[in-house]
Amino acid sequence: MSIRVEPTDSREVFEVAGRGELQIGVLIETMRREGYEFSVSRPEIIPREIDGKSCEPVEDVLTEVPEGYAGSVMEKLSIRRGRLVSMEPRGDRMHLHFVVPSRGLFGYRGEFLTDTRGEGILNRTVKGYEPHAGPLEGRGVGAIVATELGKTTPYALFHIQERSTLFVPPGTPVYEGQIVGENRRAGDLNVNVCRQKKLTNVRAAGKDEATVVTPPRPLTIESALEWIEDDELLEVTPKELRLRKRVLAGSQRKR
Repeated sequence: MSIRVEPTDSREVFEVAGRGELQIGVLIETMRREGYEFSVSRPEIIPREIDGKSCEPVEDVLTEVPEGYAGSVMEKLSIRRGRLVSMEPRGDRMHLHFVVPSRGLFGYRGEFLTDTRGEGILNRTVKGYEPHAGPLEGRGVGAIVATELGKTTPYALFHIQERSTLFVPPGTPVYEGQIVGENRRAGDLNVNVCRQKKLTNVRAAGKDEATVVTPPRPLTIESALEWIEDDELLEVTPKELRLRKRVLAGSQRKR
C-alpha cells in the first residue's frame, strides 16, 4: 500500500505513512481542496532495525549544476548529512553524486532551485537503509508568535520586520499562538501584532513616519513542513496555510 493510515491514542489524531514528501504533500493538497481542515506535525522517517542497529532510509542524489553554484550545493547537502560520492566536471557544469538521508532532503528541492537560480537538475532515487547518520541541525532561528486575537496592523508589523521575516500581511486575522514570522535570532519572540498606534491631540511639526511593510514570505506545504519544529504544527484549511504552536497559550508554553 502506498498510503497507510493508523489510529493513535487520541480519537482526533491519525498517523499517516507514505512514500516521501511528494506523496504526503499531494494528499494534503487533495484533502484541502475537498474542504477538510486539519493540522499536520513535522514529518518523521520510519526507521528500521538491521543487525541490532537503528537504520534510516537514504537516497542517491544526482545533481547537474553550473560550476559556480557547485560549492553552495555541496555545502547545503553536507549540512543535511549528505556524503559526497563523486564529483565530475563536464564543460561548464558539475555533476555531483551524494548519498543523503531521506529526512535531510525534506524541502530541499525548492532550496536547490533557489541556490542554482533555476539552472540545476536534481534527481533522487531510494538507495536503501544505512545506520542513523546523527541529528540534523535545527533551523537556527526562532518564531514570531502572536499573543492576541485580532487582525494584524501595519503599525505592529512595521516595528518587527527589521528583526524578522513576516509570513502574514497587514489585515490578516490571527490568534494567540499563531506563528506570523521568522525571528532572525534563536529563540521565539511573543509579539502583539494587533497593536494600534496611540493617537494624541498633539501633532508633530514634521510628517508622520511612513508605514511601509515588507511583503510576506509565501508559504507552501513543502516549505512549511520543512520549517516547523517538533513543538509546532501546520494548520491546513481550504483557503489558508497557517503555522502555529502546539500549545497556543503563551503562559503554558513557558512552563
